[in-house]
Amino acid sequence: MTPVPRAGRRLVRLAGGLAVAAVLAGVAACGGPGPAPASPPPAPVPAPTAGSACTQKPTTEIRTADELVEALAGAHPGSVIAMAPGTYPGTFVAGAQGTPDKPIALCGSRDAILDGGAIDGDYTFHLDGAAYWQLSGFTVRGGQKGVMADRAQGNLIEGLLVEGTGDEAIHLRQNSTDNVVRDNTVRRTGLRNGKYGEGIYIGSAESNWCDQTNCEPDRSDRNVIEGNTISETTAESVDIKEGTTGGTLRGNTFSGTGMTDADSWVDVKGNGWQITGNVGTDSPEDGFQVHEILDGWGLDNTFENNSATVNADGYAINVTKNKERNRVGCDNRSVDAGQGLSPEDCG
Repeated sequence: MTPVPRAGRRLVRLAGGLAVAAVLAGVAACGGPGPAPASPPPAPVPAPTAGSACTQKPTTEIRTADELVEALAGAHPGSVIAMAPGTYPGTFVAGAQGTPDKPIALCGSRDAILDGGAIDGDYTFHLDGAAYWQLSGFTVRGGQKGVMADRAQGNLIEGLLVEGTGDEAIHLRQNSTDNVVRDNTVRRTGLRNGKYGEGIYIGSAESNWCDQTNCEPDRSDRNVIEGNTISETTAESVDIKEGTTGGTLRGNTFSGTGMTDADSWVDVKGNGWQITGNVGTDSPEDGFQVHEILDGWGLDNTFENNSATVNADGYAINVTKNKERNRVGCDNRSVDAGQGLSPEDCG
């Protein structure tokens, strides 16, 4: 997909006239990327804290968008920001860094709604270089994109409702690693442009590497996508891009009803992904697909214990190339897929 240009300095204006300047990374102008990975992968960081910091006593309680901006700007390790029910209009940026034992938490019920407004506007919530944040429970609505994570590490995005976005709902990008996206509900994406209406998007397309990662692969590695419910997306429920390695896609539920600009729930172009225990219904063609977009990618992915009720003419799991380098387990279940389980033998 084509990202919103992010070079230079951006001014975010919110209700009440408060303006926040967000300094964003410059964009490199350079030639096309090579055909295979060139840079070493990012070093692993500790996983997000298992327990939710939102069960702790808040350090800050907020009721307005202006207060939210101030709280995000002043956040530090151990901050717990509690949003009261209500609508918070605007677009919001978090860039502080917590620690594994002292994450920063932004908490609210589904009745606490971040409203990004116009679907051709900006990112409703942006984790911009943030580390060890926990986003928990609230609603993210509208904006061109819902939750964007750039250069983000060790964050937990959990239990959100993300809906009504112009393009994708949740995106991990620019070498964002070791994050967990868990138990979210994603629906009604692609209202601006159906082609870009993915539910959850990991990495960047090779054609965008010079815009996003200095012409190197976008190594958004070791991310865990689990327990999410994704429906009413115009493009894939989950799009896993070339350049990403070692992620887990586990226990998610997909519906392809209303999918107009994709032909599968899940499109895997990265390496070494574990795709296990997912359940999908109603796809335009295939349930899951593996593609080689450029040499060295779309390899060593494993599919186990997935259930695909395709209700279409394709495969449950279509490994389109490098069948010998991707494994489809015999415990995967195919229902009403016209071509059967997979073009390769299960094993």
